[in-house]
Amino acid sequence: MADVATGGLAAGAIDGAGKAGRGEHGSHCLNCHAELIGPHCHQCGQSAHLHRTASALFHDIAHGVFHFEGRTWHTIPLLFWRPGELTRRYVQGERVNFVSPMALFLFSVFLMVAVFGMLGGPFGPLNSGDAVQIAKARTDAANQLTALEAEMKALQAKKAGLKAKGQKDPALNERLGDLMSREAELRLVTKGLLKPNIRSEPIDVDKAGLRTGVPGVDHVIQHAADNPELAAYKLQSSAYKFSWALIPISLPFIWMLFAFRRDVGLYDHAIFATYSLSAMTLMVVGLSIGSAIGLWGWVVGSVLVFFPPWHMYRQLKGAYRLSRFAALWRTFALIVSAYTAALIFFIFLVTMGA
Repeated sequence: MADVATGGLAAGAIDGAGKAGRGEHGSHCLNCHAELIGPHCHQCGQSAHLHRTASALFHDIAHGVFHFEGRTWHTIPLLFWRPGELTRRYVQGERVNFVSPMALFLFSVFLMVAVFGMLGGPFGPLNSGDAVQIAKARTDAANQLTALEAEMKALQAKKAGLKAKGQKDPALNERLGDLMSREAELRLVTKGLLKPNIRSEPIDVDKAGLRTGVPGVDHVIQHAADNPELAAYKLQSSAYKFSWALIPISLPFIWMLFAFRRDVGLYDHAIFATYSLSAMTLMVVGLSIGSAIGLWGWVVGSVLVFFPPWHMYRQLKGAYRLSRFAALWRTFALIVSAYTAALIFFIFLVTMGA
């Protein structure tokens, strides 16, 4: 009898799901099993009217795309023209009509990576040159890589033999380190990620006054100075992955600007910082696209110089309801803070092995 009852119950459940799948309303929510008192569950919000058809799948996809797009068109104009209003309204609880700060930030970083990969940065492609020369250089790099790997294999075997005897050879280790660095460079060239002529002019660390007196830091600086272009590429790649770190790095600086205000907290500052960084990232994306289609260099440079402080001023004034003077002096302080945060971020990237 128990089996019959269980089977009947299971059949009933399947039948109920089938009815819901055909679009009929059941008496209970299929998600949380609460009793339905309307077209949507009052506990979890799921619709009581469900479809399990191919057309329903396309409907869900279209709804998701256009719903996100609708929120985007509510968010982007405010982000660039009234960033303070956007920040304040989101903090005060208006969420449905706007893309969340973190979602917008992650999307903007993803978009920047894609645009940089296809078109280059605001000042042109990062990997330009004659196509025939580039193809030949990539072939040469592949041949060099084969020879280099053979040399590395021989040196590693020699190192293993010395290690078995309890001996060390500092010169051998240094040579292996140089070869590993060169191998990384050649691999990037063969993949088309670096210019063929990756051996850019080295920087004289002593003449440039870059010595710090700290052995570990000076070693990193010297390594970067030996091949600035490769170092710049590595920093750029790491900057994409760790861009989120700019948000917590920026928070203490923003907090200090409002240290005596009790009506705003770290959450408010985090929303401010995230929307601000999103705007700056999308600005760079827009300038990169503009540069690729022929936008004048002086226009690109002017936007890069004047847009950030203008945007900071408007966002500060609107988000925190400041007077013009209060917003103005905080804008100057925030610009200095931004450069300081960028320096800390650079040190963080170097520490992470960029």
